[in-house]
Amino acid sequence: MTPPSTGDAVAGRHVVLVGLMGAGKSTVGALVAARMARPFVDTDELVEVAAGKTVAEIFADAGEAAFRELERVAVDDACASPEPLVIACGGGAVLDPANRRAISGAGVVVWLRASVARLAERVADAATRPLLAGRQPVETLERLQLLRAESYEAVADVILDTDALDAGAVAERVLEEVAACAA
Repeated sequence: MTPPSTGDAVAGRHVVLVGLMGAGKSTVGALVAARMARPFVDTDELVEVAAGKTVAEIFADAGEAAFRELERVAVDDACASPEPLVIACGGGAVLDPANRRAISGAGVVVWLRASVARLAERVADAATRPLLAGRQPVETLERLQLLRAESYEAVADVILDTDALDAGAVAERVLEEVAACAA
């Protein structure tokens, strides 16, 4: 099924995806961007380009605080873009009040939500996830979910549960919800 066209309905506004690591923000964001014929921006990738290092290397070399400073700039830059984008924000971006303001004012914000068990399955390779390195994934994800849920909810125009959906189905639902928000 083809969702309604969202191009005109959200012209000039971004589609912003938030959620915990493993929720599908990057994968779904790329699919949504392709369907909307918009550029896709992943704020973690912006941070990596700016730093010349991977997120894991930034955490290892300079710590989480340094990463969060770079992330704040990346979120602000993406949300301030005059060109309508599909933006995947890093999982912890919503913890920063400045990021929450930028995200909330940027366009339609979709919280991709999944159970901790599903997230743990999706992030099996903890080597690329600094917040999981050397930790129990399920326990860490439970803690992060409790810590961040209120912030995700505060910025979200739409909450989309993704447990039972593959990336293509989630992208279709995002497009439908964005169209509904713009109507």
